[in-house]
Amino acid sequence: MSRSRMPAWAAFALAATLATPALLATPALAEKKYDQGASDTEIKIGQTTPLSGPASAYGGIGRVQAAYIRMLNEKGGINGRKINFIQYDDAYNPPKAVEQVRKLVESDGVLSTFQIIGTPSNAAVQKYLNDKKVPQLLASTGATRFTDPKNFPWTLAYNPNYQSEAHIYAKYILKNHPNAKIGILYQNDDLGKDYVKGLKDALGDKAKSMIVAEASYELSDPTIDAQMVKLKASGADLFYNMSTPRFGAQAIKKAAEMGWKPVHILDINATPVSQTLVPAGLENSKDIISVNYGKDPLDPQWANDPGMKRYKEFMAKYAPNEDRDSGIATYGYSTAQFLEQILKQAGDDLTRANLMKQATNIKNFTPDLALPGMSVETTDDYKINKQFQMMRFDGKRWVLFGPIVTDDYKPAH
Repeated sequence: MSRSRMPAWAAFALAATLATPALLATPALAEKKYDQGASDTEIKIGQTTPLSGPASAYGGIGRVQAAYIRMLNEKGGINGRKINFIQYDDAYNPPKAVEQVRKLVESDGVLSTFQIIGTPSNAAVQKYLNDKKVPQLLASTGATRFTDPKNFPWTLAYNPNYQSEAHIYAKYILKNHPNAKIGILYQNDDLGKDYVKGLKDALGDKAKSMIVAEASYELSDPTIDAQMVKLKASGADLFYNMSTPRFGAQAIKKAAEMGWKPVHILDINATPVSQTLVPAGLENSKDIISVNYGKDPLDPQWANDPGMKRYKEFMAKYAPNEDRDSGIATYGYSTAQFLEQILKQAGDDLTRANLMKQATNIKNFTPDLALPGMSVETTDDYKINKQFQMMRFDGKRWVLFGPIVTDDYKPAH
């Protein structure tokens, strides 16, 4: 999973700059451009999210995003237009996602989708949205197939690329555990496969000797007990756990039950404390290693941070029933803030093409919850988050350590 954040910037309200009635007839006002889903008064944005099903832990993301948009609308919307946010439950089920996204585009008439949650759902609708030339904006996935502007110019993923994240883990392993025997658990889809490929690529020639076992699971599997037994039996002393909250929690718990205590690396998607580590047992989760690119509300060093204060005030007023200390909530806040920035930059040109242009031309944007030293700049490489910092769970909260690292892996030719 993930997190990004932001301050307040200037809006592009062209009309506000017009000083005299004589200017009202100038071409400036004729610059308003609209595609389906946009008008002088509203901007229709659509989303599918798993409010139920095997990834329902991520449903909180959509609820926080809806609350953020409610806040924006209370403040007058974006450039004088209210956001009509249409949200459907896809239960993390690809066929259902297809059905709901078609409804958003063909019946509800949205300008753009926003933050469709999860790799399987995004994969199921990617070709459809690109064929229709509807932005698949800030897709909630880091799978490599969603960073392919040549073949899918209407898809822009928000999450750091999973292979990039894996490269960071490989660099950490090679430096700190060069003789590790690695056991891999992964979700059998683009998410899990990307993490495995990224690790193997960055381990290079050592991958074959270091990786001693691999086990995958399906989203429909009730448990992963058999996979965990296999990994322990392999003699692995480093557990590379590339999962989502429900299965991440099962893996942590099963490892503790078996008395298996390897070095444990957990991908960012499964790091939310309340959704993964609390169900797994906080003591069982101690010393797990992962990465982050945003501030953690549980970290006391951000107690007086202005961005964190804005986040907590927002949560108290607009989303009081959600867990403000969870990475689920910070991710929802940060992605909604990013959408706000894109729509502000779009000004009165609310065409789908301009949305993509603005989304890939963000400069020096420092969201509320960005770690110090990180700012967001997007280009036509379609990558938003490229930097990480390592973190370790101390039994109560995630503690950052080491420098901010950038993925600098380059494949050998």
